[in-house]
Amino acid sequence: MYTIKLIPIQGKEKMVERFGSQTPYEVKSDVYGCCIKLLTDTQSVATRWGQSFYFISQNIRSHGRLYVVNDPEEEKNTVYYDPQSKTAFLLNFNYYGWVKSLALSVAGDVLEDEHDIFSLHGACLDYKGQGVCVLGESGAGKTTHTYGLLRHPEVRVVSDDWSFLRSYGRDILAYNSEKNFYIRADLAKIWSEFSWLVEHAEFDSEGRAVVDLRLAIGKGRILPLTTLTKLIILKRDTTDLEFVRDLTAAQALTMLERNNYFNPHFLVNTPFKRRLRKAFFRALLQRVSVYIVNTTDEPEQSQKRIRKIIGLS
Repeated sequence: MYTIKLIPIQGKEKMVERFGSQTPYEVKSDVYGCCIKLLTDTQSVATRWGQSFYFISQNIRSHGRLYVVNDPEEEKNTVYYDPQSKTAFLLNFNYYGWVKSLALSVAGDVLEDEHDIFSLHGACLDYKGQGVCVLGESGAGKTTHTYGLLRHPEVRVVSDDWSFLRSYGRDILAYNSEKNFYIRADLAKIWSEFSWLVEHAEFDSEGRAVVDLRLAIGKGRILPLTTLTKLIILKRDTTDLEFVRDLTAAQALTMLERNNYFNPHFLVNTPFKRRLRKAFFRALLQRVSVYIVNTTDEPEQSQKRIRKIIGLS
């Protein structure tokens, strides 16, 4: 993926001096109440950023910043991050998906430290007021089965990739993080219901596109938040013959910790951060049902098992 190097604020100041004059495109956006500012030398990055995130007044002072620039002196896909000023420098990135995820991670860094709000790198859906988060290792089928569930007319979506979670009394609320969704070009090969959306999307060199999912499923099926009741962890393991298994809270917490909460985009993984996350997710897992689904079968078969967990007819 990419390399993350933490730097002190003095290092951040030197990098601002170095790259500040190379960023003609600037955009401020609202990421769940945080003002995150993009500074880049690439127009296409600024355009996709504007498609991904909600607009915020340009008079608002930023909580975090991302410099996305190209520099022949630096290695490809290198991140320098100053946790004190919440400033990230993304050097020589070609894949916009990582830019988007790192913007969410900067916002998540602010929200963890100041507001007890935590990031979940996974899709969040709603069925009849019950929230379901789908997460898992890369290649396990998170995107495939999220959109597979969205073929059902009563399933609504909060986020297809990243949610922000907070406690509210006994409930865990999951919140939307982005305005639009980021899809793969092969989506329609798996679920033909999304052919029209794919045909009208503008894909980049990585075969990805930012799309307005409302055009495919309707405005009323995009929600700002839901109350989380189920967590479904996907895996792909050909040696495991058990397709669905319930997990206890302790088993689930062990699995989440072992896999860094299935979030490869955390910018800071200090002992303090790990304690914060462990305490929150321990409480979360006491309030939701957790399942693990092995997706080595055909997508339709795995989809049936996931729908049974959720209670879809």
